[in-house]
Amino acid sequence: MSTTTRGSCLCQSVSYQFHGPEYVFQYCHCSRCRKFTGSAHAANIIVDPKQFEWLSGEANIGRFEHPEAKHFATSFCKQCGSSLPWMSQSGTAVVIPAGTLDEDPGIKPTQNIFWKSRVTWRCEVDELPKFDELQPRKVKA
Repeated sequence: MSTTTRGSCLCQSVSYQFHGPEYVFQYCHCSRCRKFTGSAHAANIIVDPKQFEWLSGEANIGRFEHPEAKHFATSFCKQCGSSLPWMSQSGTAVVIPAGTLDEDPGIKPTQNIFWKSRVTWRCEVDELPKFDELQPRKVKA
């Protein structure tokens, strides 16, 4: 069964869609993904370029190719700075930052990659307290 999933940037000027179900969903702990996302890891969906299409805003997309990387690159919205899907430098895959999805892709991550590169301050998120809203800042007396 093929599904279509849509995504966009924060300001909605760039949008895309991809068709499944043949794709990989994984967490990447490499230093490049951490720098790009500003997080402990990236949640990436990887699809064949034939499964992906831009719907709007292609002129607003910026791209950075790491000079020492064989595959890694990044794309972002020039207007709001949001991460966006990017074509690998080899042209064999499109990497979709899962946080940019507007819909549930219907699957969950199946693996962690570059696990040895994970940050030391990482912890299991399910072990942390949970709140439905932003908590008030605690004032030190």
